[in-house]
Amino acid sequence: MRISRRDVLEQGIAAAGLSAAPAIFSGKALAAPVRGGQLIVGQSPDPVMLTSALTVAGPVQVVSGKIFDGLLSYDDKLNPRPQLAQSWSVSPDGLTYTFRLRPGVTWHDGKPFTSADVAFSVLEIWKKFHSRGRATFANVTAVETPDPMTAIWRLSKPAPYILSALASVESQVLPKHLYEGTDVFTNPHNVAPVGTGPFKFQEWKRGQYLALTRNPNYWDKGKPYLDRVIFRILPDAGSAATALETGEIQLVSATSLAYSDLGRLSRLPNVTLFRRNGNYTAGVTGFEFNLDKPYFKDVRVRRAFAHAIDRDALLRTVWFGYGKVATGPVPPSLTQFYTTTDVPAYPFNPELAKQLLDQAGFKPNAAGVRLSITHDPAPVGDAYFRSAEFIRDALGKVGVSVQIRHQDFAGFLRRVYTERDFDTIQFPANASPDPAIGAQRLYWSKNFQKGVAFSNGSHYDSPQADHLLETAQAEVDPAKRRALYAAFQKLAMTDLPRIPLISLDEVVLATKQAHDYITDDTGFYGNLASAFIDQA
Repeated sequence: MRISRRDVLEQGIAAAGLSAAPAIFSGKALAAPVRGGQLIVGQSPDPVMLTSALTVAGPVQVVSGKIFDGLLSYDDKLNPRPQLAQSWSVSPDGLTYTFRLRPGVTWHDGKPFTSADVAFSVLEIWKKFHSRGRATFANVTAVETPDPMTAIWRLSKPAPYILSALASVESQVLPKHLYEGTDVFTNPHNVAPVGTGPFKFQEWKRGQYLALTRNPNYWDKGKPYLDRVIFRILPDAGSAATALETGEIQLVSATSLAYSDLGRLSRLPNVTLFRRNGNYTAGVTGFEFNLDKPYFKDVRVRRAFAHAIDRDALLRTVWFGYGKVATGPVPPSLTQFYTTTDVPAYPFNPELAKQLLDQAGFKPNAAGVRLSITHDPAPVGDAYFRSAEFIRDALGKVGVSVQIRHQDFAGFLRRVYTERDFDTIQFPANASPDPAIGAQRLYWSKNFQKGVAFSNGSHYDSPQADHLLETAQAEVDPAKRRALYAAFQKLAMTDLPRIPLISLDEVVLATKQAHDYITDDTGFYGNLASAFIDQA
């Protein structure tokens, strides 16, 4: 895997605070790629579909990132690199982006990849149905296709972040010939995708495994090295740990494991642990309110909840220190925008929480209960249920009774974003690589749309926040843009539609037979084109 100075590599020892120069780590010195074989990746939960053009759900992105390439990829400094786009240029006024596409690329069904696919995806998919794309590409008004290898984007206002938004897992180009004129959400290719990436969809047995096979016509000649990638669907964190220990899987994200197991697993002689805070998919795990519920309309209630949760203890006891306490909607790793200056903080103070609930009219009854609510943690890993239990116990101590509900991933999305049958939720939200791409979708009132997963689920509606976000979107002066996002962070933490909890590290564990599985800044979501596995 490739690592950078920002990365931390642990091999059986705690290495927090150490750094490494950019290199390939392959388990042995300068290992030469080996062709053939299969890589088995632990996956939990089962994805709901296999294209992230329509969702930002992590389980979907992990798989679809191997099937689809993006217009661009990114190095460890977030600098864009050519992928499906060979070159690009931006007009001096920032209103025209011209992409020269890579010739000779074909979809997995043999049809040519062209600028028509790009235009269709921008205008008919990302702008309409993608929870982040609705904000990211809001200023794109037209896409011209003067020839099959040229796409010219016309913007109504500048959008200085757009070149950071074109990774496969962020803005996935779909085949126009298979999606045009269909109901995109029920299109059968959402579960049997046709992509441009290094691996082709082969088979999906839900709840058991997903199989991808080598694309022999991949544009990057000689790659991929692997014959197959198998995603083994794991029912729980214990089975994931056992599978890694026994070699039944060779690669797994910590989100599929119990964080309490990471130290033990990293000390196994055949296991390597990769860790970093901050990358293309850096995010903030948050506790979100349904502001349509009458009892959450009073900001004092929301602030009381924030004071009742000891986030430092949450980081220690649930996430075992693999991250940082979040202080706002922008993760600390996004240093060019992150600030705590004048941003309201909510230190752990249960007595103040009780006072705020008293002031809001929620007095304890004879049983000491002030308010009873439901809480739905996203079913994306054992730690989210442990976190829900921690929060339930914390809120119980200030008189809030919390019922934790469990459902599968599809049920969670339907309950929250379609039926809106929830009080509070907790989920990890990618907030990088720019606030306009990551954070805006959770706070922008125009991104409240039923059925669009991981959009503005709280139904936060603030004209002031909208103004700050929309102005920052189009601002090209870096200093002014930083100031606008500083004001936004202050407002978001004043109104508190969402309590930021933890900015998690990316943690990936692998057996030492697996090599070069992280080669760009999308990390675990990358396409595995360069990955290989020892055959001995």
